Amino acid sequence: MGCGLVTLDYLATVDAYPRPDDKIRTGELQKSGGGNAGNALTAAARLGLNTRVISKVANDETGGTVLSELKETGIDTSHVIISDGGNTTFVYIIIDKQTKTRTCILTPGDPPMVPSDLPMSCLSAALQDVSLLYLDGYSPEMALAVAKQADQMNIPILVDAEQERTKEELEGLLILASYIVCSGKFPKNWTSIPSLPCALLEILLQYPRAKFVIATLGEKGCMMLERSEAGDDSVVDAADIEAVADSLRLELHKDGIFPTCVASKPLRLSARGLGTVSGRLLIGTAEVIPASELADTTGCGDAFIGAVLHALSTEIPTEKMLPFASQVAGIKCRAIGARAGLPWRSDQRLAKYL
Repeated sequence: MGCGLVTLDYLATVDAYPRPDDKIRTGELQKSGGGNAGNALTAAARLGLNTRVISKVANDETGGTVLSELKETGIDTSHVIISDGGNTTFVYIIIDKQTKTRTCILTPGDPPMVPSDLPMSCLSAALQDVSLLYLDGYSPEMALAVAKQADQMNIPILVDAEQERTKEELEGLLILASYIVCSGKFPKNWTSIPSLPCALLEILLQYPRAKFVIATLGEKGCMMLERSEAGDDSVVDAADIEAVADSLRLELHKDGIFPTCVASKPLRLSARGLGTVSGRLLIGTAEVIPASELADTTGCGDAFIGAVLHALSTEIPTEKMLPFASQVAGIKCRAIGARAGLPWRSDQRLAKYL
């Protein structure tokens, strides 16, 4: 189950991003569902998971469109709150064909989602039979209320540590997180540590319940620090995490097209002035996508998370999970919008993972 943002996206493709006071024409205009939670759950549902969402829309045409698209994918929307009046969240997205980048302009939904929208009895019912909870941090008070109830019910929690969220909004969620996924900029900004491996180490030291933290790095792939299970006697050797990262980078198959992953053995990983975490460091590559096939990166991180949700739910090994998630994200990038390119489970490009 996911709790967070669902939107309607208006996507305009342009030859080049406009300069101030410019007037330009769109090359292509599309409308489709979006939002972190909506996108990640759509990816997970297409891969075969039974999915459910807690979110909020208004009783307007936009809200109706958003719900219809989620239902068509097979997502249970029975716990979506529908406000009488106000507006559903929508986003203008400008896709620059020249630089292959996108710019998002979000208009928040009104009224916002708050804990009182969902009585405790309804929240408990929504969490029944849930094996994994995903939170994108949107509507932080509601997210925290859902996280606390899930924690009481021993449901593991994956938190998408969004760059836009404040420390106050994320702190309570990260304390309860079983798994953390973030962008490459987040670890440095959160910890003030410039080294990515050291910043990931500090995050696991700050949040001892987290089993792993993954930083997605776009075309550069991803890096993951995975904590060893308590009582794992195989963790004997100690190593500096920076040195381990440097060694793994040398092992990467950088000339291949498809995503790969290299992993250290279980170690007592440390960094000067920080501390020690017993676990493994993993580095994954991204798919190399020809420029002619790269259409849009909107929702790429959400696609990655949707695949991670699937991998956790089906117990795909970590070394297989990272390339799988990168492959799903790469496939998504070949179509405009956050969802149009998301693969279904039957996609032959995923056959070696599933």
